[in-house]
This record gives sequence, structure tokens and C-alpha cells, in this order.
Amino acid sequence: MSIRIGIYGYGNLGRGVESAIMQSSDLTLVGIFTRRNPKTVKTVFEGIPVYHADEVESMTDKIDVMVICGGSATDLPEQTPMLAKAFNVIDSFDTHAKIPEHFERVDASAKNGGKVAVISVGWDPGMFSVNRVYADSILANGSTYTFWGKGVSQGHSDAIRRIDGVLDGKQYTIPVESALEAVRSGSAPELTTRQKHLRECFVVAKEGADKARIENEIKTMPNYFADYDTTVHFITAEELKEKHSGIPHGGFVIRSGKTGKELENTHVIEYSLKLDSNPEFTASVLVAYARAAYRLACEGQTGCKTVFDIPPAYLSPKSAEQLRHDYL
Repeated sequence: MSIRIGIYGYGNLGRGVESAIMQSSDLTLVGIFTRRNPKTVKTVFEGIPVYHADEVESMTDKIDVMVICGGSATDLPEQTPMLAKAFNVIDSFDTHAKIPEHFERVDASAKNGGKVAVISVGWDPGMFSVNRVYADSILANGSTYTFWGKGVSQGHSDAIRRIDGVLDGKQYTIPVESALEAVRSGSAPELTTRQKHLRECFVVAKEGADKARIENEIKTMPNYFADYDTTVHFITAEELKEKHSGIPHGGFVIRSGKTGKELENTHVIEYSLKLDSNPEFTASVLVAYARAAYRLACEGQTGCKTVFDIPPAYLSPKSAEQLRHDYL
């Protein structure tokens, strides 16, 4: 039986979800729902139905799981609870500090509608979260470290572009190599924010703009750059397009810990990702967890779930017998 999937929202992430669904033998893409004029939306694959978001209420009996691809950090706190009343849903909400609040709102909505909602799915939060829990559970006496990059931070890039006098910009988050090596050695160093990551910015300034002021505003911006060693490069729009048009990312979760009567033995667990396309990889994770959401719903479960609540077998299109034979 094919699982019927809808996509709510259509940007880079939505296009990635479309591709992942079309490449999965057990999933069917029912349609895409957008706030834009559906006639102006060019899908990755030809023949994909595109609807206005206002039509979504008429599709409750035609969609098994709705993958929500909000266009900004403010979209999902509104869209996920709204849609969870009528659909099994999945989202990639990634504001770590606000996940508990988001969970409570979505849980109430999903339970009210008798649906399953899976939130904060991606690589961090998501795959990195699972690996932090595995590593912490296995090495109880130890320390966990997360490094991001080298990759484009879309939120930080947006912050640059909001500065007066900036036409465009990209920001890369880069792990400090000496910090990585210290963690990998098992020495369990105490590291400040500044010691773990660098930030490198490529900025296209408007003609006549005060570049010194722009650079200072970037480097002193609270919550984004002030706590980091930040480098700012001013380049042309052509160079930005030629050399920085991609959206790569990745990172590392590392836990070092001690075992033995005298804690004489050191162990290091490392999980890493290197991604050519952040949104396409995130989309692939969303689609795997959409499969899991459907299976939970078929069991009669309701309410909000996270990656911690879902067995790995529920993500795979393979049977339990195949998984035991191929991977165990």
C-alpha cells in the first residue's frame, strides 16, 4: 500500500521533499499546497498537482501525512498546530529553546483531532539529537560536544541581509580545528562558544554603502556574531553567485567518556554529516519520519512525538525480516 503524502509550503525544503517522495517506492505525492498563486509554481517533476493553501481542508480524506515546509521560523508555530487538527503531520521546527513550547501546542491540537504529529525532524534537531541520546546513554560518565559546519547558516545569512546597505550575503559556520582535535582526543576540554566555532561572512554591499559600519554591525550583532571570531569579506554579486550559491552544511556530535573501576579507559563516539544540500538532506529525513508517522497513526496512536519516540524500523520501507537480514 502506498502512503499518500501532501506538502504544505513550497521553497527549497518543499522541493527537496517532492524529490524524496518521487524517489520512494512506497510513497505517493498527492499534491503541494502553497500561499502563492498555484499557476506560478514550477515543480521539480512535471504533472504534480499544486493547490492554494485554502483548499487544504477539502483534502483530509486524501492525505495520510502532511509534510509542513514552512518558509520561515515563524511559520511552523502557527501552521503545525493548525494542520494537526485535521492531518497527521510532520515538521522541521528547529528553534531548540522553543521546542518544549511548540511540543505542548502541537500535542494538544493533534490529540484533539485524533492525529499524530512529529515535530523537529531534520539533522539538528533530529539525527544529531538521537545520536546525543545514544552516546549519553552508553557513556554515562563523559561529555558531549556538537560542532556545526563548515556550512551555510541560513538564519545568520538572513541577519546579514537585514543590515542597512547590504544587498546580499552568505555566512559560513566553521568548527575550530584545534577544538575538534582536543575533543577527539578524549581529554574532555571545557570550551567556550568562541573556542568552538568561527563565522565567515561574504557580503555584497550597496554602491556607496559604509563598509566599515556594516562590518562593525555584523561583528557586534548580539545572539549572532558578537560571541564569535568573525571575518567579513566584501565581494561582488557575481562572485557571490559564482562561488557561494550552494547551501552545504554538516557537523559532528562527539561524546568522550570513561569506563573501568578507576575510570582508566577512554572511549570516543563520533557521528558526522557532510551535506552538499542542507534542505535536500533535511527533506530526506522528513520523508522517512513521515513514513513513521503513518505507521504510528495506523496503530491508533495520537498526539505529538519527537525522534526520541520512534523506533528506527518505522523509518524504513523494508520489512522487519529484511532489516534483520541486511543490517543486524
